[in-house]
Amino acid sequence: MGFEAKLNELGVTLPDAPAPAANYVPYVVAGDMVYVSGQISADESGLITGTLGADMDVEAGVAAAKRCAIALLAQVKAACGGDLDRLVKVVKLGAFVNSTDEFTQQPMVVNGASDFLVAALGDAGRHARSAVSAPSLPLGVAVEIDGVFQIK
Repeated sequence: MGFEAKLNELGVTLPDAPAPAANYVPYVVAGDMVYVSGQISADESGLITGTLGADMDVEAGVAAAKRCAIALLAQVKAACGGDLDRLVKVVKLGAFVNSTDEFTQQPMVVNGASDFLVAALGDAGRHARSAVSAPSLPLGVAVEIDGVFQIK
């Protein structure tokens, strides 16, 4: 089963790849690697904003991180000329969680992205990652995640 079919089975349709919010490109292809710029938490209703440990709980943060992963895959699909099945492997995620000084569950929040990628891509979705706290993120979003992907 191809990756798009698996996403459909999970009830996920990839959106169009989000446009950059500033002076950068959404991804860079270098050989068989795709470096995707940070994708911020957003859904069909708009930005997912909030601060973990203040006005947002872990469950909401998990959902925000999943939306970042969906946007990452949309960028990879665009980098692959619309063929997501060219994806070989998710190599690494770098995740930033808008959180208070006291909040220490950033890894649990970022599991929203990691768990989704493994569910959607199987072993190709297993990756290295970092999950760090940030006192604020662009536009007040809850989560931002960038990624490195191998393609064929």
